[in-house]
Amino acid sequence: MAGKMLSMKSRKDDIPRYDLDQFKHIHREDTPSTFGYSNLEKLARIPGFEMYSSEGLIGAVGPLKSDFYRVSVTVQGTLDMQIGLDHYKHQPRTISLTYPNQIFAKNNISPDAFGYYMLFSSDFLNSIIPSVKIGEEFPFYDVSGTPLFRLSESEMDNIIQLLFRINDELRNQDTGRQKAIQMYLYLILLEAKRSYERQQLHIGAEQQDSSAMVSRFRKLVGMHYLTKRQVTDYAELLAVSPNHLNRVVKTVTAKTASDTIKDMLLIEAKSLLKYTDQTVAEIAYKLDFSDPASFNRFFKAGTQETPMLYRTKHD
Repeated sequence: MAGKMLSMKSRKDDIPRYDLDQFKHIHREDTPSTFGYSNLEKLARIPGFEMYSSEGLIGAVGPLKSDFYRVSVTVQGTLDMQIGLDHYKHQPRTISLTYPNQIFAKNNISPDAFGYYMLFSSDFLNSIIPSVKIGEEFPFYDVSGTPLFRLSESEMDNIIQLLFRINDELRNQDTGRQKAIQMYLYLILLEAKRSYERQQLHIGAEQQDSSAMVSRFRKLVGMHYLTKRQVTDYAELLAVSPNHLNRVVKTVTAKTASDTIKDMLLIEAKSLLKYTDQTVAEIAYKLDFSDPASFNRFFKAGTQETPMLYRTKHD
């Protein structure tokens, strides 16, 4: 288990969080591929940016956090993805876009699955658009946005062409290659934004109906659950009463708002057991349980197995 620890930073965090320098062995295996960063000479790499095909992708990752943005396009096959508390199915022509510090996991990758993905740091596009403005520029990176949607055939073709232009820049090492890659990445995000607007997903995110409120609540829980554990905290953020929030969440999801917060704690507990060498007792107290026995009861109620059994199965 100790071998899974990346740094003391990961150990101190409430959930493991990775930067680009730490992340490769978590999601990649060695492969003969010559696309993107696979087998790319170290001197040819661009700081704050990585790109790969799904060849060599490890079958299951997470739940964990990363401090970079992610863009993923599925060309064929399927896989399951979790972003925060929400679960999604990647299928052909699906694009997903996640931002730093979101809970992220993927699994159930079909044998025929193939696609491409890019990872980039928060400041990588600063010369084009400041990181503090990226959620305003691209609505899928906003807390109220939709992080996963399907592209049309032509939209996917345009994005794949841009990905191969980036690949050419990585391999050829011509003058201005970093700026060119930044511009191609921006164009990919712009193509995604045009698809997002074409499908009117930005309108759905702004509607003040019950489903939109629950979606925003779940995303806020994913952002703040470490410091905000009470339903009243989120009711205040959403400018509604706690009773109204509970009623709406229960109607839409069949779970209480409190249950949703507990679900996030369970995700964190799983990640700590899987990716760190902290004892069950240490994890219990980190998550503010009064004692390890209370944590064991909480974990078993949510998973039907003890924390130690879960750790053994995922070691």
